[in-house]
Amino acid sequence: MDNHDNNPLRLENFLCFSVYAASHAFNRIYKPLLDALELTYPQYLVMVTLWEEDDQPVRSIGEKLFLESSTLTPLLKRLEAAGLVKRTRDPKDERSVRITLTAAGRELRQKALDVPRCVGEVAELDLSTIKRLIDDLGQLRDNLEANASRK
Repeated sequence: MDNHDNNPLRLENFLCFSVYAASHAFNRIYKPLLDALELTYPQYLVMVTLWEEDDQPVRSIGEKLFLESSTLTPLLKRLEAAGLVKRTRDPKDERSVRITLTAAGRELRQKALDVPRCVGEVAELDLSTIKRLIDDLGQLRDNLEANASRK
């Protein structure tokens, strides 16, 4: 019998489980690469966001990474303690905190340049497949977010 029969409660038929399992596999690949940078994966994502655009409000970083401020704030405090970012109140809006890279944070970018290539090599996927998966998963995320409030 085909392993992908119509049983709705068969684990291998769950799209969410496939994404979950792939996420764990990614974590196992990223961990040694990020350990060398002394970053966790969420910290790495924050740094990538800042390497793309320095000096951002916490709110903007949270929106890009789909993280609540209650999750993001302690993460940013650890990055600040590591000397990679600086947190300052926005002079135009005291309620807003801005995050900027320090010199050490900017220098770390150079060490991180190899991470995507290493992950890409291990994934053994061509660039067009990677781009298609990114697009498909983005569409899936958007659909789920749009429909989350309906249920």
